[in-house]
Amino acid sequence: MKKLLLGCVLLIGMGGLKAQMSENAIGLRFGGGNGFGNEITYQRALSAINRVQLDLGARRGNASQLFKISGTYQWVKPLQNDFQWFYGVGAGFAYVDFDKSIPIITAEDYGTSLLTLEGIVGIEYSLANTAGIPLQIALDLNPNINLLNDYYDDFDLDLALSVRWMF
Repeated sequence: MKKLLLGCVLLIGMGGLKAQMSENAIGLRFGGGNGFGNEITYQRALSAINRVQLDLGARRGNASQLFKISGTYQWVKPLQNDFQWFYGVGAGFAYVDFDKSIPIITAEDYGTSLLTLEGIVGIEYSLANTAGIPLQIALDLNPNINLLNDYYDDFDLDLALSVRWMF
């Protein structure tokens, strides 16, 4: 029984070491109310210092349904221990479907599109080295400019906490 337990611990530890060098991470991004809410997030490394992040979000409000997909190109810089900071630029597309009961919305405006220019800056921590768990925790700030819509502010600022599984 002790050998089986030791073998399981070693396998989990090796899995964590492998994930530490992984090129992919997927998880959830828990955003604030200024953005489009919670998102599924995916990162793909392009080199040792660059990566692409794709986010897919949907939210249902009292009078609208929202869908957004965005992508950012990021530069990643090491800090102390297992911390890194990152920054990047990108764009996004969103579609908003307004409820017909809103009096200020005319019939032709029940659905509308947004095109966004985005930035991102944040800090992240990897648990792969310290705990042997291939998990990444990040806190980021995502400013974006809405280009095609009159119903949303021209500038939004979204603060989010992300948790991603690295593989």
